[in-house]
Amino acid sequence: MQRRTFLATAGSVALGLAQTTAKKPNILWITCEDIGPHLAACGDKYSVTPNLDELATRSTIFMNAWSNAPVCAPARTTIISGMYPPATGGEHMRSMVPMPAGKLMYPQYLRQAGYYCTNNAKEDYNLEKPGKVWDESSNKAHWRNRPAGQPFFAVFNLLITHESQIRTRPHVLKHDPAEARIPAYHPDTPEVRKDWAQYYDNITTMDGQAAKLLADLKADGLDQDTIVFFYGDHGSGMPRSKRWPYNSGLNVCILLHVPEKYKSLAPPEYKAGAHSDRLVSFVDLASTVISIAGANPPAHMHGQAFAGQYQTPARDYIHGFRGRMDERYDLVRSVRDKRYIYIRNYMPHKIYGQYIAYMFETPTTAVWRKLYDEGKLKPPQTYFWEKKQPEELYDLQTDRDEVNNLAKSPQHKAILERLRKAQRDHMAKIRDVGFLPEEELHTRKLDGPIPVAEIHAMAEAASSLTAAAVPELKKGLVHADSAVRYWAAMGFVMRQSTPPELNKLLADPSPSVRAVAAEALGCFGTDAEAAKALDVLVKLGPLDKNSVYVSMLALNAISNMDKRAKPALAAVKAMPRQHDSVYKTLNAYVPNLLNEIIRKLEA
Repeated sequence: MQRRTFLATAGSVALGLAQTTAKKPNILWITCEDIGPHLAACGDKYSVTPNLDELATRSTIFMNAWSNAPVCAPARTTIISGMYPPATGGEHMRSMVPMPAGKLMYPQYLRQAGYYCTNNAKEDYNLEKPGKVWDESSNKAHWRNRPAGQPFFAVFNLLITHESQIRTRPHVLKHDPAEARIPAYHPDTPEVRKDWAQYYDNITTMDGQAAKLLADLKADGLDQDTIVFFYGDHGSGMPRSKRWPYNSGLNVCILLHVPEKYKSLAPPEYKAGAHSDRLVSFVDLASTVISIAGANPPAHMHGQAFAGQYQTPARDYIHGFRGRMDERYDLVRSVRDKRYIYIRNYMPHKIYGQYIAYMFETPTTAVWRKLYDEGKLKPPQTYFWEKKQPEELYDLQTDRDEVNNLAKSPQHKAILERLRKAQRDHMAKIRDVGFLPEEELHTRKLDGPIPVAEIHAMAEAASSLTAAAVPELKKGLVHADSAVRYWAAMGFVMRQSTPPELNKLLADPSPSVRAVAAEALGCFGTDAEAAKALDVLVKLGPLDKNSVYVSMLALNAISNMDKRAKPALAAVKAMPRQHDSVYKTLNAYVPNLLNEIIRKLEA
């Protein structure tokens, strides 16, 4: 990756990181939860954010910024590593895989460059920390604790805008629900309007909290020495924003304020009060702050610096992804340019709104599903509860809510093919290992000889839903690599088809392959095949005998069998809900699945 050098360098620090002789700027990140471009300064007329609006008059606002992931843990994993989580195995919601060997997290590079680095206080990474990352990471972390004269990098994360705070009751509304803009995909009900109004109330509260941090900076006489960023960690916490790699789930606005003395470190398009359409994303943030610190970002980082000494040309595309969300499996990749977004659904047999216990705590989700079940909705409000198309294409200029799918439009064929190619090229370039069954992200050497191209090709064939791909899928069932067999078997789940060859996979060496083959036979095979498949899944379900990832895969399959799983009710009730082997952030997911299976089978 070629970088343009804007300032002369002198000296070096560990790992060959260059630093300038001039005084380094301080860097302050003010981040918040679950908020997209929902500031008045971003053009949102319903929002009341006077303090951040004032900061915006002294900043450039990047309107086409993406979080890469539409949920907190993988989004923050992207930031901390400067790498796409599908390349590191960290794409799933609340997981934990090793940091790639020999790589550090960006605060470690900043500390090598002489910075005092603090985080107040959320981490939520899916990668194991390779040694000491922060000088301090706690609710007491602050730039004021640094040694005298040392430049600082400080993160403050504001929680009030989180999804959970949308549904906190009682709450006295300040925003008028009648004035809220309801997206085309949401039903217009009192519950939905109340949730949107409370969300904007929380944004206003957050604005006051951000103002306190900016006031502290000024009171300490540091405002002219500090480059300030503001951004949310992904789109809004409302359903079909958070968790979905649409623009609605990925688009955030990034405010970048550069004091006059450091204007040489600003992007070429920097102008106070300006709105930039440059494409940037979270994978770029690590490289950008390292560049601002006067160091050359490590070559392994996928990000492109958009400020600092080692800036790179602007991107043509930004990329998004979705893996397992809490207890439910899915796999989606997305890409956008300045106008269009392309979405590739690799599990199109699943509905968008799979039941996730935490998501259904939001009143909007519950009433939306209820109205759908009662047949009281019309498109596009119905789409969320129905199966996907393999490909989606939306024109963000004319369809901001992404409800008019142009993937089959002859007039947009060239655009579809261009973005499809961009996404496939990206997967190959970063070596997207996120197509491995989650269990294998923890049992295989991710930098080893994995046939990534063959796995991608089988996933493409499986999710195409075409009859022409069936011979290729049958060949895949006997492939030497378990991940290829996994996707071949998944192709028959998607087609609701059970060729005889699937029965052999019930004894496959890979538990993930056994689980998917059992799901196909359990849901769509003969009664005898379903009984045999259910027996396999019941053996794969218990946490005391299997990893949590195999358990979740098997329990999802049992859930999808519906009434055919009734003979397993007693066994499901007896399955352990916790186990010492489960990483702490995943503790709720198996219980959630067990509760939902029991509820369905007893209904």
